[in-house]
Amino acid sequence: MKTHILCLGDSNTHGYCADPKDNADGGIRFNEDERWTCRLQAALGDKYLVTEEGLSGRTTVFVDPIHESMDALSVAYPLLKSHEVIDLLIIMLGTNDVKERFNANAACIGAGMERLIQKCKTVDCWGGKEPNILVVAPPRIKEGFHDEVMGDGCVEKSKGVAGWYKIIAERNNVHFLDAEGCEFNQIDFMHLTRKGHAQLAEKLAELVPTLL
Repeated sequence: MKTHILCLGDSNTHGYCADPKDNADGGIRFNEDERWTCRLQAALGDKYLVTEEGLSGRTTVFVDPIHESMDALSVAYPLLKSHEVIDLLIIMLGTNDVKERFNANAACIGAGMERLIQKCKTVDCWGGKEPNILVVAPPRIKEGFHDEVMGDGCVEKSKGVAGWYKIIAERNNVHFLDAEGCEFNQIDFMHLTRKGHAQLAEKLAELVPTLL
């Protein structure tokens, strides 16, 4: 069996591309040579299996009144069980949690991540080993962002998420990485560019082998 790494995330794990000119295929999704998950697979090599579980709009625990089944908590059990045995679970969520309709500040978003971590630890998907989880704080939403559907306050709330995630990770004895510095685009200010995907993959390729 290969060492199995499951990547649980939102549109930045699915590979949404807001700027078709930044995508080799000119589409709305970065291709298999561009997404951070695929780049991580290439960097780690054939002894590893890196699996994507990215869904645009996914939150940690917040139930979306517009789109059903968007919170990771409610689907954690069947999702993780379908991928057992998991050697490392990478969770990169939180960008969608700042939406105005959830009315959650950075501390509440951190509490949501803590609840998700605790749930994932209870799922029997670890092959008899201790749960092994890496929480990645996504880069904060940048100034210039405006999206009427996401609503107001997103930029300010986003600034505090990484700090809370670090506290939560330490308290729950899981690994932590702050992805700040990985490039976001200048169109919607909340999605990774092709360069940003490469930067995140590089960070993870250096860190992941030390966690296994």
